[in-house]
Amino acid sequence: MLGERDAQIERQRIQIENLTQAVLHARKKMYGPSSEATQVTGQLNLFPEQEQLLQELAKQQKEITVPEHTRKVRQAGVRSEMLSSLETEIERCVVSEEETCPVCGAQLTKVGEKVVRTEVVYEPAKLKVKQYVQEIKKCTKCGSQDSEKLSPTFVAARVPKGLLPHSIASPSLVAGILYQKYDMGIPLARQERDWYRIGLSIYRSTMSHWVIRCSQEWLEPIFLRMHQVIMETCSVLMGDETRIQCNKEPGKKASSESFMWVVRTGSFEKIRAVLFHYARTRSGAEAKRLYTGFAGYLVTDACDSYEKVEGVSRALCWSHLRRYYIESIPLDSAGKELKGSKGAEAREWCDQLFKIEKKIQGLEPQERLEKRKELSQPVLEAFWSWVEETSEKYTANESLKKALQYSRNQKKYLNTFMEDGRLPISNNECEACIRPFATGRKSWLFADTPEGARASGIVYSLVESSKLNQLDVFRYLSYLLEKMPEIDYQYQNDPSILDPYLPWSRELPEYCRIQKKMK
Repeated sequence: MLGERDAQIERQRIQIENLTQAVLHARKKMYGPSSEATQVTGQLNLFPEQEQLLQELAKQQKEITVPEHTRKVRQAGVRSEMLSSLETEIERCVVSEEETCPVCGAQLTKVGEKVVRTEVVYEPAKLKVKQYVQEIKKCTKCGSQDSEKLSPTFVAARVPKGLLPHSIASPSLVAGILYQKYDMGIPLARQERDWYRIGLSIYRSTMSHWVIRCSQEWLEPIFLRMHQVIMETCSVLMGDETRIQCNKEPGKKASSESFMWVVRTGSFEKIRAVLFHYARTRSGAEAKRLYTGFAGYLVTDACDSYEKVEGVSRALCWSHLRRYYIESIPLDSAGKELKGSKGAEAREWCDQLFKIEKKIQGLEPQERLEKRKELSQPVLEAFWSWVEETSEKYTANESLKKALQYSRNQKKYLNTFMEDGRLPISNNECEACIRPFATGRKSWLFADTPEGARASGIVYSLVESSKLNQLDVFRYLSYLLEKMPEIDYQYQNDPSILDPYLPWSRELPEYCRIQKKMK
């Protein structure tokens, strides 16, 4: 009886400890710093000989060491270069003609002038009404007695096609609404007040209608062509999903979650783009549908849905694995990590791999692969030996058990990055593209209808892809909305007609490009 009681007490103690750690980690995740960076102080060096190789590799790269006590001197001319693209207005402060010398009263003569200060002036946005007046001409001969045609002939001037019939919406106005909501994160409710302030009384329901209609009519063809080209031409893609609430999704409660699937092209692809695809579920059928036509490497987390994608080679993200081990590190009551844990050891193995990746970042794929075989392979072999050895030992830490099981189950896919130098070790680039969506979601909170959610995915795809290609988001969207009505659905027979309008196209006009990168 005593032995059974002691065993029960031990089980309860372990359960309490695991629950306590779960609460501490949840509290740290909610209120603590979001960075997962490892503290360097006291960090172990698992491979001294490898550290020497990394230092030799670093010597081959040009680096400038800045002492801690010095301050970086701002380069001369940086401000002038920054302001050179802006319109300059000169305000001359002149001496009055009537003014005389304050000493002797004699007349003054100009000897020169100097720039006292330079400042940037902000002018709020303004609206104007643009009316299209169509000229109509009449043939001077048709309808006359000398003409075979009895009725007169009229010729009307060609008028550019509008975005929406019987609407005041212009390409620039709709582009402004899209830019503010999907790039700046300003929901339509706040836009409604701002448009009213500058003279336009326009309801959020009207703006929502414009967004959905323009996305369906003019932007979705661009999105579909982007998807087709990416799936047919790219060799490396990164994928992830994030949640979105859609209030009026048929068959689901308003508070239930749907998903935005995200696809990002690899760093070494000629195409730089990201796709946001709305779906009501995170099922394998959705993943299979999204990646139809793709045959290459797919870098993701371990979500089972990606197992349904046929014809791809899967690679898993080491940042996700590292996160599992971070969550297994015991915390004290203040939320600080306890030293000497197995989770911290595993994180150190992962950090060694990421350290190598940082050093070989600027190399070509083949060189990266060779350096990985030289530097990363020993770390991998040692790590997997550590996983097997640690898995054989008993541990009461449920989070550590979960991390070890995840490692063993996904070993094959976690090692895939060693097959090709173009493959990233993590899915961080794709997650970085999701961040603007997650930030905007905090403002607009939900999509009201599936049509609105799909429209959001389409616009986010264009916005984030334009950023990757150094395009001005507003000007690019305005350009698309101006040109797409003129194409008049010719792309339905030949989708390649849309290629000059894709965000990575070299045929886009220069005014759509950002002339100077932000430093």
